[in-house]
Amino acid sequence: MNLTAIGTGTIAPWNERASPAYWIEAGSVRLLLDLGAGALHRAAALGVAWHTVTHVAITHFHPDHWSDLPGLLYALRWGIEPPRSEPLVLLGPRGLKARLTLLAGAFGDTVVEPGYPVVIEELEAGDGRALAAAVDIETCATPHTAESLAYGIRADGARLVYTGDTGPSDALAEWAAGCDLLLAECSLPDERALDLHLTPSRAGALARTARAGRLVLTHFYPMFQGADPAALAAKEYDGPVVAARDGDKFTVGT
Repeated sequence: MNLTAIGTGTIAPWNERASPAYWIEAGSVRLLLDLGAGALHRAAALGVAWHTVTHVAITHFHPDHWSDLPGLLYALRWGIEPPRSEPLVLLGPRGLKARLTLLAGAFGDTVVEPGYPVVIEELEAGDGRALAAAVDIETCATPHTAESLAYGIRADGARLVYTGDTGPSDALAEWAAGCDLLLAECSLPDERALDLHLTPSRAGALARTARAGRLVLTHFYPMFQGADPAALAAKEYDGPVVAARDGDKFTVGT
């Protein structure tokens, strides 16, 4: 399983970081985890084959996590040649269908009827399903918004966990236990901690409690410019840790 960090920023504009988006390649699956503002164009700039996407999984409905989804739906119809004909599966929390219908009122019917099959599946915490042969997705609730989900991806014996946005959570740590790679939000410095987000120390503590094989930090506000969040997280977690940048690539498993 391969991971490309497309966008490692937040809602705050930052020329070095697009809003959250992560590209997973596992078997026949090409999965986008979140797709925030600017991420689709950043994917093209990074050489990610975005047009081959098979699944999109949205963690929650803050705009920095899914505002590029209407653009993707249009681009797959009008931005490639020939236009897409294969189905696209959209996964997300309860409310995804209703919100897409509302977006169609603003952006046009292409959002819900793009000219190729779109399958919309709403997930609850604790759900799991197969994306393809030997590739599964599972979910866990996180303390951020009422609908917020973390995602776990299993492929060929490897497991990647993406926290989405979250505050500290023992339940999340237990659910993520033993994952090969923990892709954890790290929105704020320790001195500006909020209950609804992680800091370097909190992300390190989460990785330690979960016994993660590796910690990859992401979702940085611009106040991190010039800082070393990985070094701070390493004070709580003694495994490999890196602060991701747009375009970084990781292999999960052997």
